[in-house]
Amino acid sequence: MSDPAECPDDGYEFQGPARIPGPRGAADDLPPEAAPRLPGPPPSHDVLKSLLGAWALSACSADETRAVEEHLTECAPCAEEALRLRDAVGLLHPEESLDLNPLLRSRVLEGCLGKRPARIPVPVWANPYDTEAARLDALLRDFGDSEWHTPVRLKWFEEERRQSRRTTVAGVIGHLLTVDGLIATALGLDDPLGPDAPVHPTARTEQFWDSAPHPITRQVREPWREQGHTLVRTVSFAGRGVAELAVDYGDFSLPLGDAFLERAFECWVHAWDIAEAVDYPYDPPSGANLHRMIDLAARLLPGALAERRRSGLASPARTLVTAGSPGRTLHLEIEGSGGGTWDIALDSPAAATSREHTVAQIALDGVEFCQLAAGHISPEEAAAGQHGDREAIRDVLFAAASLSRL
Repeated sequence: MSDPAECPDDGYEFQGPARIPGPRGAADDLPPEAAPRLPGPPPSHDVLKSLLGAWALSACSADETRAVEEHLTECAPCAEEALRLRDAVGLLHPEESLDLNPLLRSRVLEGCLGKRPARIPVPVWANPYDTEAARLDALLRDFGDSEWHTPVRLKWFEEERRQSRRTTVAGVIGHLLTVDGLIATALGLDDPLGPDAPVHPTARTEQFWDSAPHPITRQVREPWREQGHTLVRTVSFAGRGVAELAVDYGDFSLPLGDAFLERAFECWVHAWDIAEAVDYPYDPPSGANLHRMIDLAARLLPGALAERRRSGLASPARTLVTAGSPGRTLHLEIEGSGGGTWDIALDSPAAATSREHTVAQIALDGVEFCQLAAGHISPEEAAAGQHGDREAIRDVLFAAASLSRL
């Protein structure tokens, strides 16, 4: 495979999809010239309000659906009532699996958010991704062709040592596009790599890089950004319970809410890689968003520690702990913006943490902890304040580094 950073730019342009369409067969995916229109003047507010119940049940005709959804972009009371009715409909079928098809109307959502400020709020757990993608896009906006081919060194931690891979700015955005596609498929949207794409993030990235016979160019920015917009719009309209939808990463899965936080973290980390490559300053996320990312990493630590223990890379559990019972605990204190305190179960992910069973304490700056979790610094380089069981401290620091990947 040729290295993306070493190939000359001969004018090749990325030919991937410029948008992620809604589900096949959705009325809103008809081309504008094929879309039927209601005859005569547009329906009144009262008529459209009376159709909200049928709309929530997906019982409207194509004409009625189009008229109601255009009305929702203009009328805040009706938009709020539509949200309430849609959530109520979801409660009528608790025994069924989550079915998002009636809600995945990407073209309507584009119009809703393009005409005026959104009246349908973005879920709190999707805000960090929305923000970090926008910040990265702002960094990319003024890049010239030569900057898109700037070499970037991606770093992560694997098999007890740091790993790295050389690509370009455009290659990094292609990497984000392909891994974000895991969320797209979980939501019933099209995979940017096609229906037979691998699930594992590394395999997806390698397939994307290998499939381009020439260097990836700045043309990758548009499908990446469009996919990000579509993901946020889709979950904003998806209603109650969507945060628990499972996203498959191959070796593991995450609830959709945590997957969005993971993608926000990756977006920030790789924006940092790009900014470093082009010698441009780049600030950490806001305190609230950084706290959510740190919280996700802290919640994943017991599972990562258990996985390393199964692989013989961490010390064995000191005691056998039944699920829910208190066990050995490490107290993690993250300082600075986005910081807080977390108690980490050491002997089993299912064990309860306990102040009485705390055997060690680690104190780290928030950004430095994120650098460790991203594989940008090694556990030995982490300037941690440490107290207590040295073996437990080492195991947790290495478990944090093992959260990273290409």
